[in-house]
Amino acid sequence: MTDTTPTLYCANHPTVATTLRCNRCEKPICPQCAVLTPTGYRCKECVKSQQKIFDTSETRDFLLGFVVAGLLSWLASLVFLLISLIGFFGFIIAIFAAPTAGVIIAEGARWATRRHRSRALFITIIAAVILGSLPVIFFNLTNFMGLIFQGAYLALTIPTIFYRLSGIQLFR
Repeated sequence: MTDTTPTLYCANHPTVATTLRCNRCEKPICPQCAVLTPTGYRCKECVKSQQKIFDTSETRDFLLGFVVAGLLSWLASLVFLLISLIGFFGFIIAIFAAPTAGVIIAEGARWATRRHRSRALFITIIAAVILGSLPVIFFNLTNFMGLIFQGAYLALTIPTIFYRLSGIQLFR
């Protein structure tokens, strides 16, 4: 008994024989072109087209998110400037207050952008948070303790904002 099944070759690499197909478009793909998804292997084109569905941001979302995140970050930086005057106890307060400030900034930005999503929008909002805190950082250039507090604010706030905006779930 002979097998008369024709040999399949990868659509992207015509010299590579394969038995693997994209489970969405049925295109033959080699292991180098295959992307493992929860539903099986897919070609990179199908994965990219599926991911574009989740990018819902519009041009005005970038401006609104930038302005809201920048203003809220500036206000939070001012609060951290005041907290830095307390001393060591203020540092403990800052450790707990920075993630809370991150949640407030992220939710304000989500409200301003009407919950639209895209990676570029998240990065724009993070840039606004950094730029919003710069005036307070420049004001504190001679105050070493104030700079430490601003650094702690940014180091704890930025990951919180990105986590809230991108929908990453650490615990289910």
